[in-house]
Amino acid sequence: MDAQLFSFVLPVLIAAWAMTTAQAGYLATATLFSAAVGGWACGYLADRFGRVRVMQFTILWFSLFTFLAGFSQNFEQLIIVRVLQGLGFGGEWAAGAVLMGEIIRPEHRGKAVGCVQSGFGIGWSVAAILAGVILAHVPADYAWRTLLMIGVLPGFLVLYLRRRLEEPELYQQTRAAINAAGRGPGLGAIFQPNMLPVTILASLLAFGVIGVGGAIVNWLPTFMKTVRHLSPSASGYYVFLVTGGSFFGFLASAYLSDMLGRRRTFQLFLVCSWLVTIAYMFLPLSGWGLILMGIPFGFFTIGNYAALGPFFTELFPTAIRGSGQSFAYNFGKAAGAVAVSCIGVLAQWITLAEAIGLIALLGYSIAIVATLLLPETKGISLKPGFGQTVDGDDRSIEAAATPTEQPAPGRP
Repeated sequence: MDAQLFSFVLPVLIAAWAMTTAQAGYLATATLFSAAVGGWACGYLADRFGRVRVMQFTILWFSLFTFLAGFSQNFEQLIIVRVLQGLGFGGEWAAGAVLMGEIIRPEHRGKAVGCVQSGFGIGWSVAAILAGVILAHVPADYAWRTLLMIGVLPGFLVLYLRRRLEEPELYQQTRAAINAAGRGPGLGAIFQPNMLPVTILASLLAFGVIGVGGAIVNWLPTFMKTVRHLSPSASGYYVFLVTGGSFFGFLASAYLSDMLGRRRTFQLFLVCSWLVTIAYMFLPLSGWGLILMGIPFGFFTIGNYAALGPFFTELFPTAIRGSGQSFAYNFGKAAGAVAVSCIGVLAQWITLAEAIGLIALLGYSIAIVATLLLPETKGISLKPGFGQTVDGDDRSIEAAATPTEQPAPGRP
């Protein structure tokens, strides 16, 4: 909800402050990069100080600065507040996904983490509804400020979370062992030779899933308006259908990741994402046929995100899980900003449809190669320290970095 509210506010600000499209792009890019930095930093802090504690702090942080953004008087003030807000926004996913992954049994980890991820679709819908109501009935000078100030509401959840959530036992055991040893892994531990292959491949997978998918989502409204000439009213239906498709896509990829395995689920969704994108770009679609394509687009291109959380949780050992998982995820987000620019540059030489299709093919192909080189982690039981267990066999940090598929039968 918080992320999507700003996308509805931006056109209002462009008109109210006479902002250039370049300034609007700076706002989006600056927030994206600060979220990437905040995500990596908060992942490391989650390894040092606890998943629950860092998650609570980041919720309060981004809620506060989202609220303060409503008081901005000019572009300069807004971009500063948005950068600060992004630091917490990126960190919340890092701590929350690790927390979920460590408290769920292996056979249900994909379903549980993926179902939580489906909240993105619900939040997107809520943002669209709030924007439609408030922008239509509140005076223009106050409407966008009201929308941003609503972002403070998630902060009140911390009052509940403080009483109900405890650190995972797995994390507590790991910290106890690290404290007893007198030293722990540093910020660069995920780049050590024994973990570097996993870090690189996970980051490339995130680039293909999040970065490229997000870049296409960013350009698709422009494509629909300028190339397909979709009317404003039809655009509203389109957003609603994409949102609904993404919600069911999250649930489907979550369940399939536990049934088929993490790698096969990604491969299936990546191939389908590219096919749907090509259909959007080149098939002679119009009217409701074009609008209804939003369902499979949201289902595959955005729903694919759900399997990242459990897969990354299983790829990185407990001692560096927050740092590794958040770096890979946020690398994908930051690289997505580059993909957005690449599409814009390519569109100066080829058509926008060809530019989007080319970037989609490149990004999805890179992600598929990454899945072929990463180990299958379905059925892994997490353990304290630097290893995991598959069907009772210990796996060290070095083994986790070896791209070989492991047997993973269902566990009782």
